[in-house]
Amino acid sequence: MLTDPNLKSKVDLLWDKLWTGGLSNPMDAIEQFSFLLFLKRLDETEDLNERQAKRRKEDYQPKIPLEMRWRNWTQKKAEDALNHVKNKVFPWLKEMGNSDNEEENEEGNEQETNEDKSSFSEYMQTAEFKINKPSLLIEACKSIDEMKISEQNQDVQGDLYEYLLNKLSIAGRNGQFRTPRHIIRMMVEMVEPKPTDRIGDLAAGTCGFPVNAYQYILEKNTSPEILFDEKGNKHLVGDLLTLEQQEFLQTEAFTAYDNDSGMTMLRIGSMNFMLHGIEQPRFFAKDTLSKRFDDENTLDLVLMNPPFKGAVDAADVHPKLAGLSKKSELLFLHLILRVLDMGGRCAVIVPDGVLFGSSKAHVEIRKKIIEENRLDGVVSMPSGVFKPYAGVSTAVLLFTRGGTTDRVWFYDMEHDGFSLDDKRQPVTENDIPDILDCWKNRFNADVAKQNQERLADLKMQIAPFKAERLLLHKEINRLTFENAVAPADDEATRQALETDKQKLALLHEKISLVQNEINRLNRQF
Repeated sequence: MLTDPNLKSKVDLLWDKLWTGGLSNPMDAIEQFSFLLFLKRLDETEDLNERQAKRRKEDYQPKIPLEMRWRNWTQKKAEDALNHVKNKVFPWLKEMGNSDNEEENEEGNEQETNEDKSSFSEYMQTAEFKINKPSLLIEACKSIDEMKISEQNQDVQGDLYEYLLNKLSIAGRNGQFRTPRHIIRMMVEMVEPKPTDRIGDLAAGTCGFPVNAYQYILEKNTSPEILFDEKGNKHLVGDLLTLEQQEFLQTEAFTAYDNDSGMTMLRIGSMNFMLHGIEQPRFFAKDTLSKRFDDENTLDLVLMNPPFKGAVDAADVHPKLAGLSKKSELLFLHLILRVLDMGGRCAVIVPDGVLFGSSKAHVEIRKKIIEENRLDGVVSMPSGVFKPYAGVSTAVLLFTRGGTTDRVWFYDMEHDGFSLDDKRQPVTENDIPDILDCWKNRFNADVAKQNQERLADLKMQIAPFKAERLLLHKEINRLTFENAVAPADDEATRQALETDKQKLALLHEKISLVQNEINRLNRQF
């Protein structure tokens, strides 16, 4: 989510400018903001691609014509800039993602060809540039420049979109919450996407999961000597990928779906794909729970956060899902098992009810996952992860299609690196690095032995501290009583009480350090 107060204030200011500038429909304001933000980030991405080419010691062929670049047309006079955007830049933008050799659709084969072409170009065909005041365009561009988007260490486009939706009280409706990027990255690292995986998200929103999976693959396939530059900036070049792998990643590896009733989410998700290097995104408008979605055994990896408590159209539910449940989170689990190929993996966020619900539908899906497939792990997350939109308790399920469950790794996350209130400010407590380390070593008998030995040692360390704490509490209680009844000039009793309180405070610090490590070692089992 968006936590930077300065960035929030700049977004609020731009929102007001768009509103007073004639965009009275809030969704229009959000969409026009998204178009401008996309054009700005395209310009920055072009610079990044050029730097990466230099690191690979390759010549760089510009992908964006100079006259279409943000840095070019934003320097024009206001009226000239608006005419240029409306007549040249936006028509060019609407055609982005079309392949050069795209053939005409043949009659009777429309569905197949639609899913072969770029979703971005498809959804942009009906898009309109609705900023009609030259001064508003220039003011909006200046505001976006001042946001310094490229310097933000987060998935800013999705965060900004979520923040704007929250203004409309739309975010969180029907249980749809944008997944925090650090949670997405944790899940991606746990399932370790490969360059040959067919990866999907069946309720993709802004496509954060497939985008982060792509970034993970690029990072793991970038030579260590060029991964970081002299300033410590990371460059996901993917130079170790074969030509076949590069082609597969661009054209087949990632498939996403969303059931958004309008085009805004679909356009933004497609933009997110393109900004991160997928030039022909495959992001489709489809209700994956419906009769119109027949896919089976088509994916090797599913990463998703399906909507909780979402409304399900019982009359349109796919026949293979009909009657299983009325809860969308349970239907999505059945769907995931259907679309995964044998041996396929999944990391999915579910409400705690999936783990502990007692209804027939809850029991059946747990039985199916455990007895007919392999439940690999569960990460229980604190209820504040989705604040400020909801305080629902959730967990990450990690499972593999096929086989049976032998043992399940479990981790009880207490901290995710942010405060668990509505503000969600960064904090030092963060279990995610330990989660990733424990997950990686879950089958390592030596590590397990070391942890048990360390745990036993810590319990021995803390025992005398706790015994001393009991004695101090007893003494402080005695001195407190004596101090209450002592004469006013009894300085010795007062001084002894203060000394013991200071000793107790220091002792608490010692106990806390040891207890925190004990708690960490006890969070996984």
